[in-house]
Amino acid sequence: MDNFAEYILSETDLAGKMEIVTILKEKKKKREEDFFFDKTVVFKTEILRLFLDVMKIEDVDRNILLTASLLCNCKKVDNAQDLGKLHTYAKEGADFLLELGFNKKFCTICEQLNRYSGSTPRTKEGDILELVDQFGGMLLDRPERKGFQADEAIVLLENRNLKNEYNSYLAEFKEFVKIIEEITVDDVVSMKALRRLTKIEKETKEVKDYIKKIIYDYEPKVNKLINEYRKEISKKILNKEENPNRPLFTKETAEKIMKHKPIIEEENN
Repeated sequence: MDNFAEYILSETDLAGKMEIVTILKEKKKKREEDFFFDKTVVFKTEILRLFLDVMKIEDVDRNILLTASLLCNCKKVDNAQDLGKLHTYAKEGADFLLELGFNKKFCTICEQLNRYSGSTPRTKEGDILELVDQFGGMLLDRPERKGFQADEAIVLLENRNLKNEYNSYLAEFKEFVKIIEEITVDDVVSMKALRRLTKIEKETKEVKDYIKKIIYDYEPKVNKLINEYRKEISKKILNKEENPNRPLFTKETAEKIMKHKPIIEEENN
């Protein structure tokens, strides 16, 4: 491969991409260069993966979007008090990624993680990154506050963070949260899928260990549960005698749920 961009984009497996970014992070650390990649990035990328898979978003490039999710925070500073950096890190990250060989479109997507640079027109991928970044961030604990529940976070996302902004995927993201909150993961203690993802992040110290737990434990369980949920919903949708005047979801979402193959089957093809 001629450059880093080609190398990571040619790796289509998400676990492989995470390993590549982990190696890059270690190299930058040895050179005492700033490069942000921690558990929160993995956490938000898993939410993104779930959103793409559950809602079957087909009008964006999955490979590009997952790669962007892993890299768009690369110049973030882990300091909530540094407001200056908060306003500039997405643009600085986009400029850095351009140097690594990514094209202008990819870098624009990463820059549109937030709206501080004023980058327009908004891309579809940028809108998705914005939703995942803000929603995922609200679920996690911070020094100044506890993490919000998913239903609280989605209300804040819509009515506070994006109150005066248009995001082309907000309706679908709200639908996704509604669906994923119906998924309960049975482990030592049963809990909702997003809450379980948050708990693993909180209890795992190293990013490498978190990646392993997500890829080899969490994802297979959640994928299976989503497939089972789809089957149950499909039965209810097909049963015209049950709630005939009150659809469970929008017509478009119902069609997506009913027509798609199981996640595990798709990934094995």
